[in-house]
Amino acid sequence: MKIVIIGDGKVGYKLAVQLSEENYDIVLIDQNEGKLKDALNKMDIFCIPGNGADAEIQKQADVPHADLVIACASADEMNMLCCLLARRLGAKHTIARVRNPIYYRQMELLKEDLRLSLTVNPEFAAANEISRILLFPEANKVETFMKGRVELVEYPVDENNPLAGLSLAEIYRKFQIKFLVCAVKRGHDIFIPDGAFVLNTGDRLHIAAAHHNLKSFFKSLGRKNSKVKKVIICGGGHVCYYLAKQLLQVGMQVKIIERNEQRCEELCELLPKATIINGNATDQELLMEEGLADAHAFVALTGMDEENIIISLFAKTQNVPKIIAKVNQDTRAQMVEGMGIDSIVSAKSAAADEILGYVRARMNSYSSADVETMYRLLNGRVEALEFIIKKECEYTNIPLKNLRTKKNHLIACIGRKREIIIPNGDSHLEVGDSVIIVTKENIVSNFRDILA
Repeated sequence: MKIVIIGDGKVGYKLAVQLSEENYDIVLIDQNEGKLKDALNKMDIFCIPGNGADAEIQKQADVPHADLVIACASADEMNMLCCLLARRLGAKHTIARVRNPIYYRQMELLKEDLRLSLTVNPEFAAANEISRILLFPEANKVETFMKGRVELVEYPVDENNPLAGLSLAEIYRKFQIKFLVCAVKRGHDIFIPDGAFVLNTGDRLHIAAAHHNLKSFFKSLGRKNSKVKKVIICGGGHVCYYLAKQLLQVGMQVKIIERNEQRCEELCELLPKATIINGNATDQELLMEEGLADAHAFVALTGMDEENIIISLFAKTQNVPKIIAKVNQDTRAQMVEGMGIDSIVSAKSAAADEILGYVRARMNSYSSADVETMYRLLNGRVEALEFIIKKECEYTNIPLKNLRTKKNHLIACIGRKREIIIPNGDSHLEVGDSVIIVTKENIVSNFRDILA
């Protein structure tokens, strides 16, 4: 599959890394030759310096024969123009990164005229991720499958947790609730566990279940249903706007601290129900005056990773129950993990995952099972993929106990019409089923790839 990426920024570079690792044929276009040299030294890809909106540059990149063109330059207008030009030259599919809320709202009107296959908004994707976490505060991370009917949550086993010391088989017997522990992070190790796996304090579990079953499970653990009502957001950029809009719609109180006075005025008009404070989020006294100690959740969304980390750690000292920080640099995100910040989100990772899921779906669109949704968990070391079974084949209508799967692959959940099935050995797959697979192998593009 030939893929041309226009723009070697954060999203473009991350995509080039991930797709080149999976042996796609990648061409990267950017006007910055220094960036391209760096990419060329680290990846097995072809680089072309120049303006991606120039037809001659696109022809040099062989866009007329490309299966997919991904435009993720810094300007939305440039991305839309690049995609329109690419389709005119003969590219089969195009994806544009569109960040401006005004453009993004109108994408359904423009998508057909621009002949776009997909539009991706990193800030909107990050806001959705944060919103899911705040609506499910017991979890550190929440991903949704099967159009929101199934959730995959990250849940830490802290001190005094009744799960510590129990095997998964004992937990399933004890609680009698339909859920499945799909992956466990212990220190630097990742496990796809079986029933004999015993949980320890400090483990991070990834649990798949329907929303009501997860609620029942956490209630059984003695976790109070602590709803988030008061949220403080630091940084008033696009992520903040999308997030605040969602939180206000579900009745939460939102206070935004933003240092740019003009942006504060814009937010006052855009979000009349939110409280907008013009000030520096790193000012300790300001945070205390604005009620940090009484907040149910604190979200750090400034433009600097370091600033987000520092103010989140300060919020931790004030015992804020839920803390979320936007950290775009992967290396920094890994360093922060053990510091006590509940959840780390990255706009570029959210966008890259969305695009990668689309690429996988295109790759096997004529097979018996399509990738519908894909998320990378635990810094990309585990993937959760949703497949749709499209037609009868060698693995349909056969008990799962008779289907030998490879090591470190798990069939986590089956969606059949309105039913959510946590599978056992007697379960089977039917045409039309949605199936969630959890794997440590980042090369699964077809359901057959998990079979021994």
